[in-house]
Amino acid sequence: MRTETVWAPQAGPQHALMECPLPLVFFGGARGGGKTDGMLGKWAAKEARYGEGFNAIMFRRTTVSSEDAIERSKQLFLPLGWKYNESKLSWRGPSGGRIAFRYLDKVTDADEWQGRNLSDAWIEEAGQYASPAPIDKLFGVLRSAGGVPIQMVLSANPGGPGQTWIRDRFGLHPFPRKPALRRVKINEGEIDAAVIPSRITDNKALLAADPGYVDRLKMVGAAELVRAWLDGDWSAIDGAFFAEWDEKRHVLPRWSPPEDWMRFRSMDWGFAAPFSVGWWAVASDDTQFGGQTIPRGAMVRYREWYGATKPNVGLRMTAEEVADGIKEREKGERMSYGVIDPAAFAEDGGPSIAQRMILRGVHWKRGDNKRVAGRGHMGGWDLMRSRLRGQDGRPMLFVTEACRDFIRTVPTLQHDPNRAEDLDTDAEDHAADEARYGVSSRPWIATRETVDRTTRDYTDPDDEGGDDWKTL
Repeated sequence: MRTETVWAPQAGPQHALMECPLPLVFFGGARGGGKTDGMLGKWAAKEARYGEGFNAIMFRRTTVSSEDAIERSKQLFLPLGWKYNESKLSWRGPSGGRIAFRYLDKVTDADEWQGRNLSDAWIEEAGQYASPAPIDKLFGVLRSAGGVPIQMVLSANPGGPGQTWIRDRFGLHPFPRKPALRRVKINEGEIDAAVIPSRITDNKALLAADPGYVDRLKMVGAAELVRAWLDGDWSAIDGAFFAEWDEKRHVLPRWSPPEDWMRFRSMDWGFAAPFSVGWWAVASDDTQFGGQTIPRGAMVRYREWYGATKPNVGLRMTAEEVADGIKEREKGERMSYGVIDPAAFAEDGGPSIAQRMILRGVHWKRGDNKRVAGRGHMGGWDLMRSRLRGQDGRPMLFVTEACRDFIRTVPTLQHDPNRAEDLDTDAEDHAADEARYGVSSRPWIATRETVDRTTRDYTDPDDEGGDDWKTL
């Protein structure tokens, strides 16, 4: 009897994927690594072994995006006796197992799957998700039936709004050369995960069939994107909103600036969403530190407080609790002023967020909320770019290593696809908004005169936000 091999895994990443039993897998990391064939081949083998207990779904942000995977599945599954339902975008295997192709865009989409039982979930192009929340919700539908080991696989390339959380969750910087085991913390739990790196050089079948593929990738655009797609470089950011950012130029070691520099704080308020507080100092003179020259007038972000339990999920602290936390962090320091999102001054039948914090001794003025440039003024994003670019090759905005969430989120922000001059607000933009209020607040260089002038009595009834609420 003659048998025909429809597909076999290539040595390397595809073979490692076929053999991997762990419940969570990151597979991929660069373009052309054979991710689609690897997943479809693994699922065909799993269906043959476990039969009706095998129930798998491939998720993407739109079902249209699944067309290539569906066409490839027809080439692999039809010769094996699988039956395809065109209207339901689903397969029934010869042993009774099931595979479907569905969309997953928001958390509400994941909610629709609660109560169902899946043995396997594959999230393709996971980097298209700015937040992992919709993906994490799927852990609630993975259940073992008939002894089928459950497994979730995320496949992705560098780039896109989810680059940061994927890189951090799976430890992809530097990108590993061989499969690695990770103990991953997700929300309140932990799970063993496999990282199976896959590069174009691992896909010998593609290179043999299409030897010009690599050369075409080199023509797609920016050097950062080419490096990311070919090498799996998860530190490369193509299309970044702040293209001027350079970690080597803008990041300083942990540092407390000189006491005679003018200091202030900025804040983006959040309760269910994260809040972000940044502390800034303005250089009084050219200063050498950390191998850098900090020019006179440059802003240094030397400390931050980022109120989040996970990306885009806040601490749910009250205004009073946050104010107390700010006071504790500022002990022994003199703040010339604080600037906050003007929405924090909104009143709804009682004192505003800002006023409640003022009553605890943490004072604010309204931030300038102009995000983009308009007639006769520069927008806040322009001001940030101008400071990042600097003058005479020297930045006018620095961040110390203590500001991890600024460094984690701001450099990876992308342009709004519908308004190129603004950033994509679906991403984690809280530290960026807060920094925008800071650079737009017209910070000055401290002199003896200005230092004396800023030590004013905050009980002045004309102070921004007012202290009228003290009479309540």
